[in-house]
Amino acid sequence: MEPEKPPERQQSRAIYLLPNLLTTGCLFSGFYAVVASIDGNFRRAGFAIFVAMIFDTLDGRIARLTRSESAFGKEYDSLADMVSFGLAPAIVAYQWGVERLFEYGKVWGRLGWLAAFFYAVCAALRLARFNTRDAADKRWFEGLPSPSAAAVVAGFVWASTEEWRGEPGLIGLIVALLVTAAAGGLMVSSFKYSSFKQLNWDGPVKFATIVLVPLSFVLIAFHPPLSLLLVFGGYALSGPVLWAVHRRRKRVAQIAASAANPANPANPADQRDASGDG
Repeated sequence: MEPEKPPERQQSRAIYLLPNLLTTGCLFSGFYAVVASIDGNFRRAGFAIFVAMIFDTLDGRIARLTRSESAFGKEYDSLADMVSFGLAPAIVAYQWGVERLFEYGKVWGRLGWLAAFFYAVCAALRLARFNTRDAADKRWFEGLPSPSAAAVVAGFVWASTEEWRGEPGLIGLIVALLVTAAAGGLMVSSFKYSSFKQLNWDGPVKFATIVLVPLSFVLIAFHPPLSLLLVFGGYALSGPVLWAVHRRRKRVAQIAASAANPANPANPADQRDASGDG
């Protein structure tokens, strides 16, 4: 007689204070980013979105550590993510540069606000897909996570505010439009992104790894907006790059297999030619 499978753990319907307090901090930071961008303070707006990312990282970890996960917390966290990583970055990007595209014509202006809306709706779709699908491999995300997409947009606006003290010009505004739209598209893509869950955070590490920790803090502190933009921009590009590398390796392997066994070509058309069928 086979042993019975243990029942799946049901999420509690209780409401816990600590993780939901951190989720509220995430929501507050996203809301503050919107208010700051409307006031024209884009440095604070970009910084606030990164603060929201910290709260978003902590609330889930604290809930798991204290065994205070709940259905309420899951839904509340998803709504907070939509505000902080969906609406807030779109509005910040729109207020910083996309709105100025109207100065160069109605067509540019419409493209601008549509790009901001495209980012927001992609964030909503990404969150809905994440909430309704069970990942087959926990080591990978399907599509760029919404906090990382928000970091790309916020990092770009923050860094651009530091670099372009005056008007960014049409070229700079078009770049902002493309960055916002690209971040949205990557969220709903099927590219695989590392979740870093395969890393052993509790185990021993080499001394060189410990040295990298303060070094990373030094690099970020030297120029926070540019450093964060490079980090999260590189992560956003890792999905398409890994896909291209995997596709190329697969193609090379197929060619090598065909060359090693010419009697069984991989291409069905080659098989028809070899059998003499017209």
